Amino acid sequence: MSTPPWGEDAANNPTPESGQPQQPPPPQQPYQPYGQPGYGQPTYGVPAYGAVRPTNGMAIASLVVSIAGLVVCCGAPSIIGAILGHVSRGQIKRNGEQGDGLALAGIIVGWIAFGIFGLIALFYAGIFVTAFSTGEY
Repeated sequence: MSTPPWGEDAANNPTPESGQPQQPPPPQQPYQPYGQPGYGQPTYGVPAYGAVRPTNGMAIASLVVSIAGLVVCCGAPSIIGAILGHVSRGQIKRNGEQGDGLALAGIIVGWIAFGIFGLIALFYAGIFVTAFSTGEY
């Protein structure tokens, strides 16, 4: 008996040494496409994102001081927030930073709060003038 070539049915032909049927060679593994696990991933760089422009800190401070002046101190320190807003808008235009909206909000809130403070101060001044002009203390 001769050994059949690989293309024939070798599983049904017993080998003379063991009496067991010959095993066909293992089937060839299917080709895995490029990039599949086991073949090493191609290395790509991290996707490049545009640089984020920083936010102007003085613009944030402008809004915070303006709101705090309105809520806590009846508007007196809000003039500082309005001035900080004007300065920060100049810096933003010069340096190309973000925060122009924050600075503008700080200016608006600051001037409104300072206006409210001015009206309250005029009201109390009117009360004091009226009270002291009548001579009754």
